Amino acid sequence: MVDDGQILALTGGVGGAKLCLGLASLVAGDRLKIVVNTADDFVHLGLPISPDIDTLLYTLAGRSNTEQGWGLADESWHTLGALEELGADTWFQLGDKDIATHLWRGQALAGGMDLTTITGELAKKWGVGAEILPMTDQLVSTLVQTAEGEMPFQHYFVKHRCQPAVTGFSFSGLTSAQPNPRLIELLASSAVSAVVICPSNPFVSVDPILQLPGLWQALRDCAAAVFAVSPIVAGMAIKGPTAKMMAELELPVTALGVAEHYHQQYPQLIDHFILDESDATLAPEITKLGMNVSTTGTVMTTLEDKKKLASTVLKLVEHC
Repeated sequence: MVDDGQILALTGGVGGAKLCLGLASLVAGDRLKIVVNTADDFVHLGLPISPDIDTLLYTLAGRSNTEQGWGLADESWHTLGALEELGADTWFQLGDKDIATHLWRGQALAGGMDLTTITGELAKKWGVGAEILPMTDQLVSTLVQTAEGEMPFQHYFVKHRCQPAVTGFSFSGLTSAQPNPRLIELLASSAVSAVVICPSNPFVSVDPILQLPGLWQALRDCAAAVFAVSPIVAGMAIKGPTAKMMAELELPVTALGVAEHYHQQYPQLIDHFILDESDATLAPEITKLGMNVSTTGTVMTTLEDKKKLASTVLKLVEHC
């Protein structure tokens, strides 16, 4: 079934993109469908920026700056330097080649093209075989409630370097947004063999996707099993502020804490939870939540690590 079926991955951020790269190296052609968080999208210096989409596209196209963890390899910064001389707001780092992506996207949006079509065109231009689907074509914006007041996600994440203590999250525009029509079509077709929730931040990468009207229920009710990979390993987030957020929200900073969040917010959605072998002692408690549990190496440093984790996930799918 897996050989013919389609794999649907939900992702956002660097950790999710890493697993998607592993999956893309093992799943042939457009059998891999990737739904990407767009609640981080914003306009900066007049440019429409889709950080999670771009991170995924750059990663799958082999263009990403792997040392830096974001942006493009072999980047230059002349435009940003010139803007800084003019006194422009340059807290969000945009390299010259990255700016070209946003200019192209802006021109396409102005011409009436939707984000799904734009993303598909970029994927085609860069030789990405997987089908990349923005979670919605409508504007949704993550707002972070902090001890210093509410702020847009990119202000919290980049401008303030995740320093303010988090007290909660909200998603402006979410209740009126519609899940990507292509995603609904896929779920209705019974062509999907498995849904994989990547090791992305549960609160600001995965929740915006799952909380689109009716979506998590549609995922729960579809025939495909739903797998989730923990972004927390031995009490730490490999990348990003997930662990810090969990501590400030007074949640257990463990893989169990992640599993409990999914269980409480989306009852009976997760069929299979995958955690790092260093957290194997948590398996019995996660099993009590009604999830099957597997342990493996989930830290993805090298391409081989990414392929190995992806292979493990796909083998679990085969035996589901």
